[in-house]
Amino acid sequence: MRIRGLLVAAAVLAVLAAGVWWSNRAKKAEEGKPRPDEPPKILSLAEDQIRRIEIRKKGVEPTVLEKNQAGNWEMTAPRPLRIDRDAVSSLTSTLSSLNSDRLIEEKAEDLAPYGLNQPAVEILVTLKDGKTHKLLIGDETPTGGGFYARLDGDPRVFTIASWNKSSLDKSWQDLRDKRLLTFDQDKLLRVELTAKGQTIEFGKNAQNEWQILKPRPLRADNFQVEELIRKLRDARMDTSVSEAEAKKAAAAFAQATRVAIARVTDSSGTQELEVRKDKDKNYYARSSVVEGIHKIFSDIGDGLDKGLDDFRNKKLFDFGWSEPSRIEVRREGKTVVYQKVGDKWMSGDQAMDSPSVQALIDKLRDLSAVKFPEKGGGAPVLEITVTSNEGKRVEKVILSRQGNSWFATREKEPAVYELEASAVEQLQKALGEVKPAPASQKQGGTQGKK
Repeated sequence: MRIRGLLVAAAVLAVLAAGVWWSNRAKKAEEGKPRPDEPPKILSLAEDQIRRIEIRKKGVEPTVLEKNQAGNWEMTAPRPLRIDRDAVSSLTSTLSSLNSDRLIEEKAEDLAPYGLNQPAVEILVTLKDGKTHKLLIGDETPTGGGFYARLDGDPRVFTIASWNKSSLDKSWQDLRDKRLLTFDQDKLLRVELTAKGQTIEFGKNAQNEWQILKPRPLRADNFQVEELIRKLRDARMDTSVSEAEAKKAAAAFAQATRVAIARVTDSSGTQELEVRKDKDKNYYARSSVVEGIHKIFSDIGDGLDKGLDDFRNKKLFDFGWSEPSRIEVRREGKTVVYQKVGDKWMSGDQAMDSPSVQALIDKLRDLSAVKFPEKGGGAPVLEITVTSNEGKRVEKVILSRQGNSWFATREKEPAVYELEASAVEQLQKALGEVKPAPASQKQGGTQGKK
């Protein structure tokens, strides 16, 4: 009986093992196959094997993109142009894996009802091995949201999503590089702007911060200079204008008023952009990089229409958000020094109330000019020296008063800053409110030293 039981158990195990083997085999056989309810693919190509794309549309010259010997895409028709890498990448990505929304007809004998006998768009894709696929896109579906499509030589008719059609139905204007300047921002050496009757030149100092070099050496507002560079980097032609408008651009530019000329210099050389504005406040630009005159967006023109004071650093102190380690204040012939020792502020041997010192630092950090007069006036009232950046930055500012006007100068700098009287009053109030630490803080500081 025991032998018979073992034989039965062995037989059961063999049946189960066979079942698992067949199940795994069937599973592997199904891998890679589309689900029965999944819409069939129209194109499935290796994106890195695509070598040429030709887009044909009714009534216009074909747009042709080809990979050069270096493996980079370039436009060869309707004329040689640099390409918009993002736009071309989106196009090749859509073509390499194009799904249908629905299979409409297995063997379509009459293509006219779908607009595929005379398709609105034809896209020819040539691969590295020389094989060519032609995609035809016809009419919009009656319910909207999709378009009819088929592959040349394939009897099936599909629908594709509207967004897929939009990704593929591109003109040469859509696929060209729309940038008017192509400088490398990371390798930028000089920026020059001529606007409002004055030329301003910017360069980097030893701390890699932007400074004004011309018309004379001045501190620059790094944020404003970087914003100018961003505007120049993002300067693009407006390709939404009609062909008729585009043809009128040169005449409009010739009659328009010059707003600015910008020059940028990186390691590869200097590029120039001239911007003008017509009486209707339309902006046009001419670039040394791109042929022709182009209409541009108004934010670019507005961003270049700036003068010297727009780029000057209005802050009296440069320590920014780095905390000072020493503050020296001299007024009415007396000098007081606040020194950071560990996490405590000290004045000589006396611990100071940290919140009151921090309130003073905040007022110094925010102290800004409202104007840049040619000269100041009045006798010095207040002298403040701030040490920061681990002792590497020492800034001395002298405040003087003439009547109701307050002026400030920075040591070793000829520029004069005019200040709001209320800002100086708040600073003086913060100075007056710096006080010794409460007894509990002093004891804590003493215990910490022990």
